Amino acid sequence: MSDRAGPPSSPNAVAAFLDEARRVAPAAGAAPRLIFALDATMSRQPTWDLACTVQAGMFEATARLGGLAVQLVYFRGFGECRASRFVGDPRALTGLMAGITCRGGQTQIGRVLRHARNEAGKGPVKALILVGDAIEEDLDGLCAVAGELGLLGLPAFCFHEGPDAQAGTGFAEIARLSGGAYARFDAGAPGTLAGLLRAAAVYASRGLDGLRLAAREDGEARRLLGALTSGR
Repeated sequence: MSDRAGPPSSPNAVAAFLDEARRVAPAAGAAPRLIFALDATMSRQPTWDLACTVQAGMFEATARLGGLAVQLVYFRGFGECRASRFVGDPRALTGLMAGITCRGGQTQIGRVLRHARNEAGKGPVKALILVGDAIEEDLDGLCAVAGELGLLGLPAFCFHEGPDAQAGTGFAEIARLSGGAYARFDAGAPGTLAGLLRAAAVYASRGLDGLRLAAREDGEARRLLGALTSGR
């Protein structure tokens, strides 16, 4: 499948999509919750800076559809893995991310997946976004927790930066077992990651129906929809 997005949407087309998307029933109660997890080990600094720049699009994509509450999770260094509060303001998340620098260390994807599982036990979490370039852990153990996420109805959207085929296979399997989707991006093409984050946010806010609507106008939403539904 091509990584290229379709032509830019016209203002009228975007307005029409938002009007129709409002008719998709929102989740009851508070804003839908999404966990945004990033690898902050040393090799990730360029992509961390990119994510800081484009993450606001997650909020913008859903603001007129009822909003979204996002929790930042990151790992770096020697066993450091932290989670923020859930925030509904892109400026708050940007502020959190701006104070974090990448440090050398091994991946801690297992801790991220277990954290997401535990959060889902406290209340509904609509999606987990995981951005990284490597997997340095036992894949069988990660897949076991990914399967638990699938049973909880918490899909993982694994966005993989770089050419590491082995890591790509691992991220794709985590996504499949959780009921989510896998996509690769190049840090040199920031629009791709921005589009993937927007599409995942729309899914978290309005589910598969909302993503189908977004896919009519957005190339990355079409790509993510194809990945999400290919095994169904």
